Amino acid sequence: MAELSTLARPYAKAAFEYADQAGQLQGWSDSLAIAGAVAEQPNVVKLLASPTYTAKQQAAVLVEICGDALSAAGQNFLAVLSEHRRLQLLPEISRQFEILKANREKAIDVEVISAQLLTDDQQQQLSDALSAKLERKVNMQVRLDKSLLGGAVIRAGDTVIDGSIRGRLAKLAESLHS
Repeated sequence: MAELSTLARPYAKAAFEYADQAGQLQGWSDSLAIAGAVAEQPNVVKLLASPTYTAKQQAAVLVEICGDALSAAGQNFLAVLSEHRRLQLLPEISRQFEILKANREKAIDVEVISAQLLTDDQQQQLSDALSAKLERKVNMQVRLDKSLLGGAVIRAGDTVIDGSIRGRLAKLAESLHS
């Protein structure tokens, strides 16, 4: 949703800049991920949408649920969000924080869906090739999907490389029909 991402962006940037200056990117990443996951739970969504609870009460409940996962600075961040009635943005803030963190670290998450299990050597070669091509450190997750028939599909952010046999056959059929 474009509106949520627009509203969440300044909070994610502020949290990122604070965490970066404090040298606590990973700690903030973990805290925001937990707070974002909690804020997505159905009961918490109802709580955050309920007009019967004050902003401070909502923040207090979130802090209590998150427990020790939130530092004092993280608790203050939730207090600021609650003052502006933006606690429901926590999942989006967490996602945008992760994007900023990945850009800073020059890292990218890559999902490889292959028709057959890849050996460790094949995974390393693929990781090295993608790292050189994307000019980033590659965090690769490999998944098996026998319906591909052969080859692999690689997803890196918005980029999709379809090297599967199924994809090639679809392209061939499309070119024959046009």
